[in-house]
Amino acid sequence: MEYGLIGERLGHSYSKQIHAEFADYLYELKPLTREEFPIFMKRKEFRAINVTIPYKCEVIPYLDQMDPLAEQIGAVNTIVNRDKKLCGYNTDYYGFLYLLHKNGISVAGKKVLVLGNGGAAQPIFLALNREGAKEVLTVKYREEPGTITYERAAKEHADAEVIINATPVGMFPHMDATPIDLTPYQNIFAAVDIIANPLETRFLREAKTAGAKTAGGLSMLVAQAKYAVEYFLDIKIEENKIPPIEEKIAASMRV
Repeated sequence: MEYGLIGERLGHSYSKQIHAEFADYLYELKPLTREEFPIFMKRKEFRAINVTIPYKCEVIPYLDQMDPLAEQIGAVNTIVNRDKKLCGYNTDYYGFLYLLHKNGISVAGKKVLVLGNGGAAQPIFLALNREGAKEVLTVKYREEPGTITYERAAKEHADAEVIINATPVGMFPHMDATPIDLTPYQNIFAAVDIIANPLETRFLREAKTAGAKTAGGLSMLVAQAKYAVEYFLDIKIEENKIPPIEEKIAASMRV
């Protein structure tokens, strides 16, 4: 494989189509089991790859160097093989910022709940901090150091103004699922879901009904792919390439 995406389950992915719009190379989807993953990484038989759930943190021990931003985030979604030296980057950070700015969502001075704290959530925490969020709380089903439960969030932080889903709950094919009951959250200004498929999750539909501004993950997926391609090929791509590709992918998803 020269270029592609690794993860555990990739049946929902549109990355192949997105990369085909940005660049002229064969981009493969390569699902890897937990047993296959270390073998693949040790062989280094690729030019550049993207990484998705659940390996964004697990790839780090196999890297020879990390971009300072990826190091600060603690998660990697882009790896370039330079003469058998694996270099790790995080383009999800830039993709998430693009998603917020495109949809006019400002987190400055606001209380934010982030659902989940896996590899997909790590760049979000840094972005929220840099964008001036007043308070960021991590919500999980089981309380761990630095996190709160959904029950505690509803009881003690119902005044949250922004809620971000960084879990896979609600992703295709489990589209009837939602990670959180929004009933207690009467002060919600915006809801963001980094899931790209479906275009609008149940979580976002319910947030929209509650009067919140909403943003789905396709914008982030296309934007982070642009930055990944730049690392893959050592080129620069204009940001204005993102919207038409996003619309083309969205149209194909609506069919």
